[in-house]
This record gives sequence, structure tokens and C-alpha cells, in this order.
Amino acid sequence: MHRMRKRFLVALAGWLLCATGAALAQLRAPFVVKDIRVEGVQRIEAGTVFSYLPVKVGDTMTEEKGQQALRALFATGFFKDVRLEADNDILVVLVEERPAVAQIDFTGVSEFQPDAMKRVLRDLGMAEGLTFDRSVLDGAEQELKRQYLSRGKYAAEVQTTVTPLERNRVAVSFAVVEGDVAKIRSIIVGASAFAEKELLDLFTLRTPGWLTWYTKLDQYSRQRLTADLETLRSFYQNQGYLDFNVESTQVSITPDRTGIYITVNISEGEKYTVADVQLAGPMLVPREELEKLVRIKPGDVFSRQRLTESTKAITDRLGNDGYAFANANAVPQVDKEKRTVAFTILIDPGRRVYVRRINVLGNTKTRDEVIRREMRQLEGAYYDGSKIQLSKRRIDRTQYFKEVNVETAPVEGPQDQVDVVYTVKEKETGSLMLGLGYSTVDKIILQASVSQQNAFGTGKSLAFTINSGSVNQVYSVSYFDPYYTIDGVSRGFDVYKRNVDASALTVGAYKTSTLGGGIRFGYPLSERASVNFGVAAENVNLETFSNSPFAYTNFVAQFGNDYSYLPLTAGWAYDSRNSLILTTEGGLSRVSTEVGVGDLTYYRVGFVQQYYFPLSRTFTFFVNGDVGIAGGLQGNPLPFFKNYYAGGPGTVRGYGPLSLGPKDPIGNSLGGTRRLIGNAELLFPVPGAEQDNSLRLGTFIDAGQVYGEGEKVSLSELRLSAGIALSWNSPFGPLRISLAQPLNEVPGVDRVQRLQLTFGTGF
Repeated sequence: MHRMRKRFLVALAGWLLCATGAALAQLRAPFVVKDIRVEGVQRIEAGTVFSYLPVKVGDTMTEEKGQQALRALFATGFFKDVRLEADNDILVVLVEERPAVAQIDFTGVSEFQPDAMKRVLRDLGMAEGLTFDRSVLDGAEQELKRQYLSRGKYAAEVQTTVTPLERNRVAVSFAVVEGDVAKIRSIIVGASAFAEKELLDLFTLRTPGWLTWYTKLDQYSRQRLTADLETLRSFYQNQGYLDFNVESTQVSITPDRTGIYITVNISEGEKYTVADVQLAGPMLVPREELEKLVRIKPGDVFSRQRLTESTKAITDRLGNDGYAFANANAVPQVDKEKRTVAFTILIDPGRRVYVRRINVLGNTKTRDEVIRREMRQLEGAYYDGSKIQLSKRRIDRTQYFKEVNVETAPVEGPQDQVDVVYTVKEKETGSLMLGLGYSTVDKIILQASVSQQNAFGTGKSLAFTINSGSVNQVYSVSYFDPYYTIDGVSRGFDVYKRNVDASALTVGAYKTSTLGGGIRFGYPLSERASVNFGVAAENVNLETFSNSPFAYTNFVAQFGNDYSYLPLTAGWAYDSRNSLILTTEGGLSRVSTEVGVGDLTYYRVGFVQQYYFPLSRTFTFFVNGDVGIAGGLQGNPLPFFKNYYAGGPGTVRGYGPLSLGPKDPIGNSLGGTRRLIGNAELLFPVPGAEQDNSLRLGTFIDAGQVYGEGEKVSLSELRLSAGIALSWNSPFGPLRISLAQPLNEVPGVDRVQRLQLTFGTGF
């Protein structure tokens, strides 16, 4: 074998010497170049050859320079063959051009768009108008096969055909047989401590199911398998199996390349308990305070998650005192005989640092001051991790951005300074809101409003509502400044004209025409609590009809049909939600009151309580309670057009809007003086779009009812529904759609509306 290889290399060297000698024919004797002539060019300009040729007129042409010239011209890739000759001291360059690619065609391709495939080929050097190169074509063929492999089509075949054309051109055709996507037929995990089904439920990869046609999770992916194995490792170590290890994984494909089998071989090891947990290192924070942050105690089953949470809580606490680069490392001492493990958490606070600068990136519309006024971490002050995160949450709460991120960067040179960088992604804060519903009774219900939350990047809000529907005719202008003062006192104005024709709905027939305006203020009590006050002046003209309920006509007979009064409002709110972009934790408590003074005397009190409970990284449980109570004052009844209503989006889905509660003899809703609403919803990302925060699914149960004056509040009268809902903060505006099934509707009394939709257009 060695002798054969040696003979081959000698023969190859001899062939190259002969080829070079042939290309340098008639150039054995040196001569002074008087002129240079290029022959054989067709598409390429002679000037291009001259630009690459390392020989100029007047140079002495030698065999060495001839070899340099050949190497330079071959290196361009433009030529299939190059020869140099001498003709009476004239250097003659004879070239044979490579053909040009005239066209590229694809047949049998449906997985990819032809334009996208052409862009991939262009990056490889294969494109129409470029020089054809067989080696580039081979690389392009392999790249197309790789693209199909990345889509799970392991049986894909790619064949290329090169057709010569006139004028030294070629047509390249890619014939593809795509085949079917290879599906995961089986995943086997050799386990004894847990049921295999329980472990496979942890995996994102799975065998074909009813939704995998959309999620594609039945298609093999090395990245997903790696993530699943890490999830499996975390699960075992959170259950005490400290020595757990993935010994090997085998991924095999069936002969027809349509099925994949995955086998995971694991070593479970023994289950360990915690013997002791000690803290060591400089105690810049009282030891008792740090010990309370340790979430794993002696006697507990070992859990890597709780140990990680403990070290993170300690570093976060030190970060609140300026130790931005603090470390807390848990060092284990394992006793394999007793199957126990003790930990010493070594604390290294590092150097206390200051914040040199706070930078904001990504705000092209929003002014810097709108973001910076939400900052609680100050430049020049000690680094405080809690204030930096609080600032992030406050920027999030403005709702001007679809994403807010914060990073800390060390400053070059000084060891005790850092820069804090907030990066935001702005969203469309203007919206054209459309509300749409349909029922056999109301037909199409439509309403619209135009608003701009971040007008001209100032953080102030403007809203114009124009609704000329048959039921509601609303023309209003609202203005709101969240920072009327530098202390965060807010102020808003509202001017509106509102005409309501309830006779077009399935509620008691009446019409109101309201003209009013008001002013409102908000005052922050803390980072999470605030109060608000408002006063308005309204004039209401009321019209009833012959088919109006007796309670309506009786009210007009007693108090007339024209009223001027002042609605006074006050409220309190406590908001601990972690984000308004994607809420996963925290709650909202809100109390609102309204008191009428003047021709109409009444009160309305409402209480809303919401909680978000994170069940896992992707699942969140949401509960909402809404209670409303209203009545008249000074011996007067509550004006019926101030009644509470329920049913439809925002209250009890699956029932018609405003349809629940007391009704007149012909079935029209009258509203009531008390309202109970309850919602429970399991929120989770859309399968296959887990990283998209704008999409969210939810399965829900709604309950609610409205009770009239004198009626007993009975929980047995609550109307229930269950269903699924989708929310999408799309580039065109927020979309909310629900499909609900009423669970205890009363036939002939309740109006059912299973599909309900609200949509807004952003600008």
C-alpha cells in the first residue's frame, strides 16, 4: 500500500510538471515584453485579465514569472484552462473560460420557497450570472440535503443536471424527491424509580399525537433531545438522586428513513437526604437573615432546584447592598454509605460597586425622560439589585414596550463601578379597537375607539372614541398625564357625548343622551399602591317608550327625564403583578366608588381581586373576583341606567353580552344592583410558539350573575361556563377570542353566545 501511494504521488507530480510545461510553451528563454495580447475571452473583458496578470509591458518575462501568472489567473476561478505563449516578444495569453450559470431551476420542491433556496445557493457561490464551478455545485447539493435533514426529511434525494447552452452558458436543474418527514416511533427510558410514562411526560419530543401535526414535536431534533435530557437530569436531582447520570443515547432510523427510535440509558443512583447546611465566608449581612434564605434544610430530600434557589437568593440579597458580583457556591460533602449529603455554602461578596451610568437603548419613539423617570436605581449610588429590577418592572408597566431587558456591565479600569443598560423594544401604542360579537338576537354588535397611549413619545395618553352604531353613539376625548408632577401625581381630562339606544338590544327599552366632562387625579402611596379621585359634571336626557318596563316609566314619572348631577369617584389599588407584558405572578386589588350628587343621588362600590400563581415555567393559574354593589341615596332609588350587567367577554363568556340577571316579562335584561363575577383560568403558551410572549392560550371556567333590588343573593343562581380562549398581541393590535360552553343555562331565559371576539388594530 505504501509503495502504491508513493508511485501515485510521483506520477501526479510528473503530470503537474508536464502540464505547467505545456502551459508555458515557448517561454523557455527570457525576453522583454513589448506587448500583451489576450485570446479566447468571450464574456470576460480583456481588462480583467490584465488586472490579475502580474506581468506588465516592459517587464522581462521569465519562466518563474510565467508560473506566477498562471497561478494568479487560475486563482480567479474564471478560467478552465490558461496557456502562455511568446510571439516576437509579444506575450500571448490564451484562456478558456468557465461557463456562466444562465438559470437555476427546481423541480419537486414544496418544503421551501424557490426564492429562499436561491438565496442559500447564492451564499455558497451558485447563482445566475456567476461562473459555474463543479465543486461549488457539489457543495450546493449537499447544503440542500442538509436543509431537508434539518426539517426531518431524512429520505430526501437531490439530483443535479447541468445542461450546456449557447455562448458558453449552462442551465442548472435541481430535481428533488422530498419524501416524508421522519416521525418519532418510540422513546425508551430505562428507569426503575419512576414510571416511564411519567418521565416521557417531561420530554418535549414525543410520538405522534393529535396536535403534533402543528407542534412538530414528533420530529427529531438534537437540540430538543439535549434539552429533554437536561430536564430529565433536573427531575431526578430534584427528587434526591444526586448521582443520576445519562449513560448514553441511541438514535436510530428505520431503513425507509421515515421512523426514528430513541433509547436513553440512564444510571439512577441512590436517593440522598440532606444532612446539614452551613454558611461560610464574610457575613456582610446578618447570618440570621441569610439563613432564612436557605430553602433546603437538614432532613429534606436533596433538591438541586431548591439548592440553586437558595444560592441565588443569597447573591440577590448581597446585590441589594451593592455587591453586584457576589457569589454563593454550594460545596457538597457526600456520604455514600449513609446516602446523605451536607453542604457548605461559601459566600464571596466581592467588591462593593457603584453604578456609573444608566443607559437606555432601543427607544426610537419614546423620549428618554419617559423611561428614566421610572428608574429607582440612581447613577452614582451603590448598586442595588432590587431597585434595578423594580425599575425594569416599572418600565414594563408603562405598556409602551413589548420587551424590556436589563444587563449589568463592568467598567473597564475601576473595579468598583458598573454600567446598567436597559434595552427596550417598542410596540405600537396607538390602537383602533373594534369589538365584535354575534347572536341570533342581537346580530352583529360593533364598537370602536382610537387611542394613543404614548402620544409623540411623551408618555401622555390621548383617546378619541367615535362610535356611531345603532346602540351606542359615543364621541369622546380623553387626555391623561401619568406625571403631572415629578412625584408621580397623575391628571386626566374627559369630555364626552354619549347616546345609548337600549331599545335595539335585548334589554329594557330606553334612550339616554349624556353630555359631560370631568377631571381625575391619581396619587402613588408606594411603589405598588395608589389612590385616585375624580369629579365630573353630566347632563342626562332620558326617553322611555310604551314597551319600556314599568320600573323605567315609573322612574320618569317620579323624577322627570332631564337630570344634571355630579358623579364623584374615588378608588384605591394595590398592584403586585410582576409584568403587564406577560403576567405570571402577583396580584391586583382594586376598590372603586362612585357617588352621585344633584338631581341623581346614588352610590356604586366595586371590588376586584386578581391573583396569578406560577405553576411551572410555562403554566400560570389565574383567578379573578369582581363584586359590585349599588343603590340609591336619600330615599331615592338607583337610576336604572346605572345598573350592573353581566354576560359576554370580560364577565361570563358563553352568554350574550348584558344578558344575565333580572328580566322583564318579554325577556329583556334589566340589570341589577349587585353583581358577582368569578373567573379561573389556566394560562399557557401556544404549543410550538413557547418563546412568543404575544400569544397565550387559556382554559377557563367563568361564573357570574346580576341580582335586582330586593332579590336574595344566591350562589345557586350563578351562571357557569367553560371553554378555551386565545389572546394575541398582534402587530395589528390585540386579539381576544373565546369559545365557551354554558354549563347551566336556563332554556328560554338565558341567551347563549358561544363564540366571542374582540379585535383592535395598532398604529
